[in-house]
Amino acid sequence: MTTKTKAPAKEKTATKKEAAPKKAVAIKTTAPKATADKSKKFKRKLQGIVVSDKTDKTIVVKVERRYKHATYSKFLQTSKKYHVHDEKNAAKEGNTVTIIESKPYSKLKTWELLKVH
Repeated sequence: MTTKTKAPAKEKTATKKEAAPKKAVAIKTTAPKATADKSKKFKRKLQGIVVSDKTDKTIVVKVERRYKHATYSKFLQTSKKYHVHDEKNAAKEGNTVTIIESKPYSKLKTWELLKVH
């Protein structure tokens, strides 16, 4: 009767990834400081025409955007309406205004009036 003996298992050699000790990486996170400045860099600015000023402290601004179609290379023009908070009721229908992103005032109003041109 013959018995088969198993060959000794080969020892794995350590690769560079396994051999190198793991370094601790410090991650520094800072929250942006809240200031009263309305012209912050990370807020979006848009320019448009006031379409409606009927509601109190709210205006509707139509912003037009031109872009080139990717396939046909034709310039297209699209527009979108934004509900904007106007604290002083300064803007009237037909005025050109600049608006910026802000905290939500209501379900539709997440923009506020920066200036009337």
